[in-house]
This record gives sequence, C-alpha cells and structure tokens, in this order.
Amino acid sequence: MSLQTLLIVDDEPANLALMESILADGYKLVFARNGNETLAAVIKHKPALVLLDVGLPDIDGYALCRQIKRIDTTESVQVIFVTGYADMAHETAGFEAGGVDYIVKPVLPQIVRARVSAHLAMVRASVLEQSYRDAILMLGHAGHYNDTDTGAHIWRMAAYSRTLALGCGWDADSSARLELAAPMHDTGKLGVPQAILRKPGPLVEQEWAVMKTHPRVGHDILSKSNAPVFQLAAEVALYHHEKWDGSGYPGALKGEEIPESARIVALADVFDALSMRRPYKEPWPIEKITDYIQAGSGGHFDPNLVQVFIRILPDLLDIQNHWNEADALSV
Repeated sequence: MSLQTLLIVDDEPANLALMESILADGYKLVFARNGNETLAAVIKHKPALVLLDVGLPDIDGYALCRQIKRIDTTESVQVIFVTGYADMAHETAGFEAGGVDYIVKPVLPQIVRARVSAHLAMVRASVLEQSYRDAILMLGHAGHYNDTDTGAHIWRMAAYSRTLALGCGWDADSSARLELAAPMHDTGKLGVPQAILRKPGPLVEQEWAVMKTHPRVGHDILSKSNAPVFQLAAEVALYHHEKWDGSGYPGALKGEEIPESARIVALADVFDALSMRRPYKEPWPIEKITDYIQAGSGGHFDPNLVQVFIRILPDLLDIQNHWNEADALSV
C-alpha cells in the first residue's frame, strides 16, 4: 500500500529536518519554505495533510491556509498549524482559517505522530462514509432503473422512514441508518425482467410470481456486506412487502414477526406513492391518504405505527413540502 503524502511547510531548515526525523518512517514527505512553494506542492502532490508554520517570509500561515482551501477542489486536504505562537488568539485564528489542529513549538515527536495519525484516520473514515453513500445512491437508482415515474421518490420516502423511526422511539443514529438503508429496498428488482416491470397492464399469475422474487433477490445482494447499513438494507429489502395480517410476501409473516425497520419503510413507501403524481394517477389529497392508511391499520400496517404516523403527520408534510420546493426549483 502506498504511503500517504504529507506536506511540511516551514522557512527554517532545522524545523523541516526535525519534522522529517519524526514522520519519515510512516509517510511520503514533501517540503516547502514559502507560500508559492506550498501552493505549487499542493497542486502537484495532492497531500492528505499539510503541517503549516504560521510565520512564513512571504505570507502568514492563516492566509495561506485559506488559499489552500480554495485550490483544494476535493475538499480533502487537512491543515495542522505548527507554530511558536501559543496564545489563544492565534489558535482561534488557525481554526477560523480552516485548520483542523494546532501544535505549539517546540514539538514533541509523540504528539506530532499522534495528531497526524488521528486526523488521517478521520479522513479515511470520511472517505469510507462517502463510499457508502455513493453505493447507496447507485443501488437506490439501480433498483428503480426500469421505473419511469419514481423521480425523487426513494429519497423522500427515506426521509419519511427516518422521521417515523424517530417517532417510534429509535435513537438518532439508528434512524439515520434506516434513512440510508431505505432507498435500497427495491434493489431486488434488478432480477425482474424489464418486460414485467414496464408492463402497462395488470400482471398475470406467472408474472406476479416472478415479481414476488425481488425481496429475496435484494436480500441476497445486500447481505453480502457486513456493514451495518447494508445489513439493515438487506432486512428491509426482504420484508418490506410483508403485511401485519400475514397476507404479504415472501414469508407471509404476521405482526411483530416482521422487523420494525421493514414495517416503517413499507408505510413510508405507500405514503409517498399515494402522495405523488404518476402517469396513471394524480396525487391523492392528504385526507384521502390518511383515511386509506388508517383503514389499513391491523391489515397492511402495524396499528401502533399508524398511530405514530398520524401523530407526526405535520413533520412528514414538512418533508414533503421541502421536496416539492426542491423539485420546483430544479425544473
């Protein structure tokens, strides 16, 4: 595995040599002695982290940090100030300029190594989180690739799912994870022929049999990952067509046999589908939607969840209005 690149900026050769002795074993090091050399090195070497002195001969480090942030189009370069200025005003100025840490000279080798390692670990975690989000985006779209009328449906219903989960007493982290998992609920439609997904009329028995395979296909795809968000997505994919009274598929589960995650996503999915315009229907008025969902309490839907839905309906409508406004601006 290639070493991560660090850019060390200081106008004193002795300071550059000291930082090299501290960090050379674990990283690829690049050096600069002034502002121009620093900006050129950032562009050429794309360092993961810059260790930046404040008192440079041609520019102060705070202004230079701002310039680094402007040319860092990936927004991935972290800046740690390394300086002899130990007062609170200078430290505050460093953070306001965009630095992530502030080390006062004379430096201790163990402190430098620990701070550098910690911030690079946070960068790696951020990159990994973005990778998850990119995968979720792609799988969410892939599951609806053959749909002509979903638009922002999967992202709206994901926001509804998070709000419903909070209403059911889920903690913030678990609710946020469900919001990420929900868009992947129809990933299994990748295994359903396009002719069935796009058929304009009702499906015949044999076609319905094929359509009903998509929860297990989605589960098989998503459960390949051990990441919690994909494990939750696999659970939702498998059970989101189950119904409280046992009339759903693929397992004909009843009541609390159905994971709450899937019960929440199922209700959020129906709420959004009824709320949106489709080629074959106009959006339903909210009174008609609430009547339909309440009529499904104990049949299609978890009765307790329906009560939560009615209680937090104003929050769900706020989400709906937000997305409607965003859609209007994008036209």
